[in-house]
Amino acid sequence: MTRFDVIVIGGGHAGTEAAAAAARMGARTLLLTLKPEALGEMSCNPAIGGIGKGHLVREVDALDGIMGRAADLAGIQFRVLNRRKGAAVRGPRAQCDRALYRKAVQGLLAQVAGLSVEQGEAVDIEIRNGRIQAVLTADRRRLACGAVVVTTGTFLRGLIHIGPLKVEAGRFGEAPSVALAERFRELQLPLGRLKTGTPPRLDGESIDYRELDIQLGDEAPEMFSVDSRGPVNRQIACHITHTTCDTHSVIRANLEQAPVFSGEIEGRGPRYCPSIEDKVVRFPDRGAHQIFLEPEGLDTNSVYPNG
Repeated sequence: MTRFDVIVIGGGHAGTEAAAAAARMGARTLLLTLKPEALGEMSCNPAIGGIGKGHLVREVDALDGIMGRAADLAGIQFRVLNRRKGAAVRGPRAQCDRALYRKAVQGLLAQVAGLSVEQGEAVDIEIRNGRIQAVLTADRRRLACGAVVVTTGTFLRGLIHIGPLKVEAGRFGEAPSVALAERFRELQLPLGRLKTGTPPRLDGESIDYRELDIQLGDEAPEMFSVDSRGPVNRQIACHITHTTCDTHSVIRANLEQAPVFSGEIEGRGPRYCPSIEDKVVRFPDRGAHQIFLEPEGLDTNSVYPNG
């Protein structure tokens, strides 16, 4: 039976970086994920970086991480935000093709020596005399290891709210991890719940782009990774539109449908990523809010309304 030095539970952004880092350091590493084919999935908006976050991606790249390289391989628009301000507050950002990003992450992971990827749901962590012995899976496998890194993201007892509808899910279309959450509770490990939100996508064929402001990428794109020399994909434009007073009236008339305002969700969302209904409530005197229309890929009509 193979014994791993490190098992990483969860294959999101953090999990892929943790697994690759452990393997690069010489540890025999297993990345255990519910859906190996979903490694590199961009669950929210199809972009990497931005204000503050772009610095983090550059730091990950300096440590030989994979996110910066994957973003460069999948980027379809590159911009530096706050370019007119000082270097400390500039934010490199890449609009990415979802499918290309997923392909890039999986390809980069496949190149890491000493890293294995397996499908499975972790339901228990075997501990003896205060030391981790193994990870137990839902299909009754015992995966021996010396250390575990937990990067389960939104999957531990995850909930999704779609208006008044509430369903148990790790992310849309995928089941949550309930058994592992209960095991952590038995181990008296603190559990919390973070809130994030993502909007419905738009059909690009239904948008009249002639009425919108165009937003192009930088003429001289800056890459995330020191190993990248320039964009490898066709570059595209994003567009900018705005809400109107009529939009705000519709939102106010339906606030009881929003779980944050109906009382179904008690937590507050990310400070710098408020929902449109939150903006309308917090800034009642503002007649319009800016919305960025971001293509989700080169071969899809799906558009992400950011803002």
